[in-house]
Amino acid sequence: MRRVTHWIDGKAWGGVADRTGEVFDPATGSVAARVDFAGQAEVDEAVAAAGRAFATWRQTSLAARSSVLFGFRSLLHARRDEVAAILTAEHGKVLSDAAGEVQRGLEVVDFACGVPHLLKGAFSENASTGVDVYAIRQPLGVVGVITPFNFPAMVPLWFVPLAIACGNTVVLKPSEKDPSAPVFLAELFAEAGLPDGVLNVVHGDKVAVDRVLSHPDVRAVSFVGSTPVARYIYETGTRHGKRVQALGGAKNHMVVLPDADLDLAADAAVSAGYGSAGERCMAVSVVVAVDPVGDELVPRMVDRIAGIRVGDGRRPGCDMGPLVTEAHRDRVAGYLEDGVAAGASLVVDGRAHAVDGEPDGFWLGPSLFDHVRPEQSIYTDEIFGPVLSVVRAPSYEAALDLVNANPYGNGTAIFTNDGGAARRFQNEVEVGMVGVNVPIPVPVSYYSFGGWKQSLFGDSHAYGPDAIHFFTRTKAVTSRWLDPSHGGVNLGFPQNI
Repeated sequence: MRRVTHWIDGKAWGGVADRTGEVFDPATGSVAARVDFAGQAEVDEAVAAAGRAFATWRQTSLAARSSVLFGFRSLLHARRDEVAAILTAEHGKVLSDAAGEVQRGLEVVDFACGVPHLLKGAFSENASTGVDVYAIRQPLGVVGVITPFNFPAMVPLWFVPLAIACGNTVVLKPSEKDPSAPVFLAELFAEAGLPDGVLNVVHGDKVAVDRVLSHPDVRAVSFVGSTPVARYIYETGTRHGKRVQALGGAKNHMVVLPDADLDLAADAAVSAGYGSAGERCMAVSVVVAVDPVGDELVPRMVDRIAGIRVGDGRRPGCDMGPLVTEAHRDRVAGYLEDGVAAGASLVVDGRAHAVDGEPDGFWLGPSLFDHVRPEQSIYTDEIFGPVLSVVRAPSYEAALDLVNANPYGNGTAIFTNDGGAARRFQNEVEVGMVGVNVPIPVPVSYYSFGGWKQSLFGDSHAYGPDAIHFFTRTKAVTSRWLDPSHGGVNLGFPQNI
């Protein structure tokens, strides 16, 4: 049985784990590996390695840091197909989708390679007579990064390259469900010349997470996951004096106005709703059809769903793979019964969808509900699977109110050919990322990713300019080089004259 273990101080951990977990191949249902779970001792070992490395890494020149990042970027680009294959084997997403994940992660690495420019401070000469004032950005120290199962490569790449570019060292705790890709990334960083201890990877469950959150030498924590866990991460981390950014769950709405191109809207809703089996925090999970467009839009969506090929992501032609675990598949399938019982119309039942794969895989085809009401669980809950709901709204105002009343505020989209309506929507909607005729508005790497309301705890978004703010502290320096006539003792408050 293949073993996945921790990466500490530049090498694979050599100890014996007290606890381990199973790693499945979701397309077959079989156990493909066992992953070591870290206890307090293993987390402490990783933090100690990161602490030792910080003393020298923080003094490493920006040119040298950038050189390591360029080297890592080159290696990752050259071996992106290997990373994609690892993602498909452990998460289940099809190879083309996995390749897209790697590419979007590479874009953040590209941004991090510009660290000499990103860390430039500010300088004001002669702010007061003979006095200069300047600001510099300095690293925090050891930072923790806790990432989810749905993007085992991309989400670590949102944080790790920028954290180390800023001079920090990292303890990464990825999901135990698909742990191999983060270790592969750590190996590539080492090959690129990253010093031992700058990046460490520990696997495990809540035991490891809690130790990262409570360890006195961890200065900050970045997290992506569900809203209940994000709230826990934020509250626990800040209680221990840490800077925390915790990105939570989502219920992303796609508003379709009557003047929209309905073929474009149907393509977008189906693509964004069922890509990666709906296991995306930016997946469209609610289509808000503004009257009278619903009666035309839903049949178009049904036609497109019928053409989706569900199966093993390694087989040519498959569009959607399995869900990540059997337990998660069963939980998502349970919402189909809940929706029917609550009175929603189950237009497409994914349990009957044909599958090109082994019978024991964790399969659930794309499902579509119509005439969903806001009080139903299929609307209120973050299902995180291939279940798409259509809600009918009588007007633009009603659709906007529906989106703004939702406790989540991660991403949203509007489909329309009316520029005025689109501009009004982007101004009025209370959501952090907005798409106009774009169903998954994930920002490019030189902007920042993050939601509003219960989709984000903390004041910093991921990657982009916000990451530079999050992973550094600003120090203001006021300096004067004295001449013999400095003026003597003066107990008055300094005046800038």
